[in-house]
Amino acid sequence: MSKSSKTIKWCRVEPGSKVSLADYDSSHHEDLDKKAGLEESAEQVAAMDDLIYRLYAENRRSLLVVLQGMDTSGKDGTIRHVLSGVSPQTCDVASFKQPTALELSHDFLWRIHRQTPPHGHVGIFNRSHYEDVLVVRVHKLVEPAVWKARYEQINAFERQLTDGGTTIVKIYLHISRHEQRDRLQARLDDPDKYWKISQADVAERKFWDDYTRAYEDALSKCSTDYAPWYIVPADHKWFRNLAVSRILRETLEQMDPKFPEPAPDVKKIVID
Repeated sequence: MSKSSKTIKWCRVEPGSKVSLADYDSSHHEDLDKKAGLEESAEQVAAMDDLIYRLYAENRRSLLVVLQGMDTSGKDGTIRHVLSGVSPQTCDVASFKQPTALELSHDFLWRIHRQTPPHGHVGIFNRSHYEDVLVVRVHKLVEPAVWKARYEQINAFERQLTDGGTTIVKIYLHISRHEQRDRLQARLDDPDKYWKISQADVAERKFWDDYTRAYEDALSKCSTDYAPWYIVPADHKWFRNLAVSRILRETLEQMDPKFPEPAPDVKKIVID
């Protein structure tokens, strides 16, 4: 079994399993050193570029990557890394913040479905429909009966997408509470990063345990064979990027996109 396959097997949440995030080491890095990790990560991204180009040319299927995690877990950094060597015409990024009045006037999946990737594209969600069983639950924005029903609705939605040709990979970026504190402090220590922090970010730390329980339920109830969750250690940013690139490359290799057959008369074309 390759290193990538071992990482993927360790990270993958098996359907029907009960997740306890305490069982996952957020600082895990497979005893790799950073230099080797960065070198391999660059190789993984280069391989992904070729596979994504083939997916774009094939234009029959799509890949949706869902990124979730506590504040400062590195969703933006992961996206920058994944897209670092990929043609921008093949990828779409959607970020889901507090819903607008228009979005709130529809069901909670309406705004999500509008952002799913078309055939030939890779779509990356920075936060997602899972916010409606996370922040909504933690801050008691709806009745428990409402958010509890959403696990089944989410699974049905993801089944619909996969039946339509979208492969789904969901990644939880797992950091420790201590690492989050260090990253928030680093923002306060650097004036160029003041824009990345607010009092609300600090206030949310009080709900760490509540968010942990909410994530554990989402990971347990919504990891399926057709839309699996992966728990990626994220205390070390370089290993986080490596693990995500391994998962995405192997997923694309399993999809095995092909260039379309050329037109029958292509060899007869003459350029004047």
